[in-house]
Order: sequence, then structure tokens, then C-alpha cells
Amino acid sequence: MISPIAPLPSVADIELNLLLEAVYRLSGYDFRDYSPAFVKRRVSERMRAENAGTISSLQDRLLHDGDALDRFIFGLSSSSGKLFDNSTFFAELRAKVIPMLRTFPAVRVWIAGCGRGEDAYSLAILFREAGIAARSRIYATDMSASAIIGAKDGRIESESPDTILARYRETGGPSKIEEYVSFEGDVPRVRRALLQNVVFSTHNLVSDGSFNEFHLIVCRDVLTHFNKSLAFRAHQVLFESLIRGGYLALGGNETISLSPHHRCFQRISETEQIHRRVR
Repeated sequence: MISPIAPLPSVADIELNLLLEAVYRLSGYDFRDYSPAFVKRRVSERMRAENAGTISSLQDRLLHDGDALDRFIFGLSSSSGKLFDNSTFFAELRAKVIPMLRTFPAVRVWIAGCGRGEDAYSLAILFREAGIAARSRIYATDMSASAIIGAKDGRIESESPDTILARYRETGGPSKIEEYVSFEGDVPRVRRALLQNVVFSTHNLVSDGSFNEFHLIVCRDVLTHFNKSLAFRAHQVLFESLIRGGYLALGGNETISLSPHHRCFQRISETEQIHRRVR
């Protein structure tokens, strides 16, 4: 019996593979095992942004323009977020995780894939209101150096105070949002005092290993960009970085089932992907 011949890859697929290989060799950032649908969508966005008619012309620009390469890496590794994005998630953290964190003399948190920093800002507000900000350290990391530079600046997506306040109130927040965010000028910024115990740095979840043991790890809407084998490896790093009894919080479209240690976790929220390591 003659085996069916596999279809040849399209020119666009070949160009895309060459582009990702070139980016890896130039920068060390490896997008080759990211979800194909995600990569194609983000590359198309970068082509429009760079006014490149083809993938090959985009590759040529990245090869000869370091700034364009930085923009490409930032575009593929970061997503736009909002303060208290998915208020239900932060309400669950406030109700079910933070009370347990308060029992520790010191609290270490890792925001893996922090993007522009909004999750780190949001968590810093919750910690201040819970009275544990002074004895906590939030490590917010991203593979994109451009994302980290932006996150350190404290800028958030431009929205009205009432819009941000509404999401904050849905988390159970008791204060005025102006206590944490300055709306002076064109771009809202979180107040500098809020970031005293937040450390922003680059870390590549794909290639870098564990660097501490944490009580809480938040990794939302990052693993969904990976294929199964890459997500499996990333889950290994997350597990090695979490203390027994610690919490792992994922995005709503992500699952703990891809973790090689999924049996070591117990889901503690009916609505959100928040899990506690029980062994």
C-alpha cells in the first residue's frame, strides 16, 4: 500500500519558518515552538506596523534594523493589558489566596510574562490593602526588554478613572482609584510608592530556569501561546519555582492538565484557573 504523500509546505510557511529561525539566531529569542496560529497573527500585525508587504521583506528589515527587531520581539512576546483585567480573577485572589499569604512572615511572588506590568501593579494594590506590601517582594519578568522598560515606567492603558474604578470595585476594592493611579497628563501612571517592592527584570520562560521559590506565581495568557511540548517545559519551570502549599494562577483559557505535575495541584476556584500545590 502506497503511503499518501504529505502536502508540501506553502511559500508563506517556508518564509515564516525562515523568519523565526533568523530571529532566534539574531537575538536568542525562540518563537519556533509557539502556537502557529498565534505566530501567524502576530507576524501579520508586525508586517502591517512595519509596512512590509511580505514576510521576506519583514525578515530583511529585522536583519538590518536593530530597532525593528526589538519591536518584533516586543510584539510577539507582549499583550496589551489593563489594570485589574478580569476583575473576577483579582476578586478570587483577594478572597482565597491573600488570606493565606498573610500567614507567611515574608511573601515572594512571581509574575511570569508580565508584559506591560498591569498584573504586577494590580497585585501590588491588593497587597497594600491586605497589609502585606512591606513584607512582600513581587518579581515581574518578561522576555522582552522593551516590555520591562515600559513596565518600570508605570504607565497603564489610557482609560477614564471611572472605568478603572469600576473594575477595581468589582475586586472588592474599598478605596479611591486615585490613591494608586495618577491621571495627570495624557497617560495614566501608577504611583511610584506602589512599586517599592516590585522588581522588574527580563526572564525567558522558554529557555531560562527557576530562580527562586515563590508563594504565588501568576502566569496569565502566556502558556496559551506555546505548543504542547513548550507548555510542558514551561510548566516544569513553574512547578520547580513554587513552594509546597503555594499557588499557581493561570489564564482563563489555560489548563493545569498540561503540567507534568498536575496531580500535585488542587484547584481552589470554581471560576478561575487558580491552583494550590498540595504535594
